[in-house]
Amino acid sequence: MATLQGDNVVVPQMKLERLLSMKGGKGETSYANNSQAQARHARSMLHLLEGTLDAMSLPPPTDTFAVADLGCSCGGNTLFIIDVIIKHLIKRFDASGCAPPEFQAFFSDLPSNDFNTLFQLLSPLTIKGSLEECLAADGARSYYAAGVPGSFYRRLFPAHSINVFHSAFSLHWLSQVPESVMDSKSPAYNKERVFIHGASVYTAQAYKQQYQKDLAVFLRSRSHELKTGGSMFLVCLGRTSVDPTDQGGAGLLFGTHFEDAWNDLVEEGLVDGQKRDHFNIPVYAASLQDFKEVVESDGSFSINKLEIFRGGSPLVLNRPDDAAEVGRALANSCRAVCGVLVDAHLGDQLSNELFDRLERRATIHARELVEHLQFFHIVASLSLR
Repeated sequence: MATLQGDNVVVPQMKLERLLSMKGGKGETSYANNSQAQARHARSMLHLLEGTLDAMSLPPPTDTFAVADLGCSCGGNTLFIIDVIIKHLIKRFDASGCAPPEFQAFFSDLPSNDFNTLFQLLSPLTIKGSLEECLAADGARSYYAAGVPGSFYRRLFPAHSINVFHSAFSLHWLSQVPESVMDSKSPAYNKERVFIHGASVYTAQAYKQQYQKDLAVFLRSRSHELKTGGSMFLVCLGRTSVDPTDQGGAGLLFGTHFEDAWNDLVEEGLVDGQKRDHFNIPVYAASLQDFKEVVESDGSFSINKLEIFRGGSPLVLNRPDDAAEVGRALANSCRAVCGVLVDAHLGDQLSNELFDRLERRATIHARELVEHLQFFHIVASLSLR
């Protein structure tokens, strides 16, 4: 095992799916307290989600209606979306003259996800009979809830058991960093970088191939699990550039200042260059064409809607002109989504040093971040062929 200077603790290499999670708990750098932007983006896309639900053929109300949120994480956003989905479906059943069925919601994420924090947010179960009772049950939930730990890059549910799949802000996470990116003998070796943004065309191609492979497995798995007439609503980071090395907002979050913060540690002798080079963020912001090619090649799904949606900044700021607040928000946002990986790679002490330097750099470049940091999302509505 490689050792580092000081008292830093370094864990052995682990499979990404056993390690990756958004920052758990309810602290300042937790995902629960740094996902307000995702909530805002999700709310702005509700009309697209509801359009997907309206296009579905309703199953018999005697059947349990199953909804699964993939990549649920541990904040309140997933509960809000499930509530929106189920209340919208209740209205549809009522409009068709049918009493609502029983609803089952599955919250799924990797085993390392903080399911405890998520489940503590669940309201008490109250099953109501009429539309008015269902919609008026504030502070209660009208569905059965269960957690399903596992990677969505494999099967998670029995065949033909799910009516609706929802996944937001998750599918841009790859199942692994491409092996060639970590191989110093490969032309795709991402030397002196920790992300695809600004990398070589070989590195970009390796990331793209991993994304295509992962998305194909995702689609194949869901095609077995969806019931006849079932639908999927997917939201993931996207890009407007045809150049995969231009990762847009993801590049500003995981590249540039974050990468410079790693370089600071190297230059200060706290981390050696090879240690830095063996850390890469397993994220790929796809283009619409990237996504479309995989869906069409798989052939299991029809594309009902596919578009790039401008989501805005991932930073929620009370005072955008306060450079210190911008720097802190950028560091907290980055740490909330990739801090677990950094902690495992560097140990807690060096991880703190890294994010301190990121905050300083982001503070210096606060105006640029406020003006230019924005995310674009791929929004896709798919149904079984």
